[in-house]
Amino acid sequence: MKILVACETSGTVRNAFLDKGHDTWSCDVLPSDDQTNRHIQDDVRNVLAMEEWDMLMVAHPPCTRLCNSGVRWLHKAPPNKTLEQIWAELDEGAKLFSDLWNADIPKICIENPVMHKYAKERIENFEKQAQSFQPYEFGHDENSWDNQKKRICLWLKNLPLLEKTGTLDGSTARSDVHNAPPSEDRWKFRSKFFPGIAQAMADQWT
Repeated sequence: MKILVACETSGTVRNAFLDKGHDTWSCDVLPSDDQTNRHIQDDVRNVLAMEEWDMLMVAHPPCTRLCNSGVRWLHKAPPNKTLEQIWAELDEGAKLFSDLWNADIPKICIENPVMHKYAKERIENFEKQAQSFQPYEFGHDENSWDNQKKRICLWLKNLPLLEKTGTLDGSTARSDVHNAPPSEDRWKFRSKFFPGIAQAMADQWT
């Protein structure tokens, strides 16, 4: 199957599907972290038209302006930003989500945090997320990256709900994602995906 993993630089999801033998490509406006030739550096909307992605797209669109945790900035802009800029970024983020959700691909998964009402109002054909869970529910090693607290939501089109595969109960789960200190790479650390969830996707959806 020809599979597209959109808005990913780490290769976590791409490699999980590659390991299952699928013709899988990641795509982002930034280069891949591992310098693979299985990455397309471009706006994903251009890539959607390049190929017939015949089975599945897993997308991780930027969520900074869409998620509940950032809704406060819509009313009081952060330093070095204006409210006009923040609302424009919200419109841009909602447009990307809409373009991915309404793509002409048979099976689609979009991963994002919980959204605020302003984002939902701007997304074409918006539907409530199909499911939500915690990364540790797909983990087996309490010292692994999977053992984190971060509510993950999936929007699914023609795909079954993802079944939890982990053995961790959350009692030792960390909050590294939420407690990350300010830095240039904070966005990248906070968006780092979870191997246990990626493996479950590859195992259960192909």
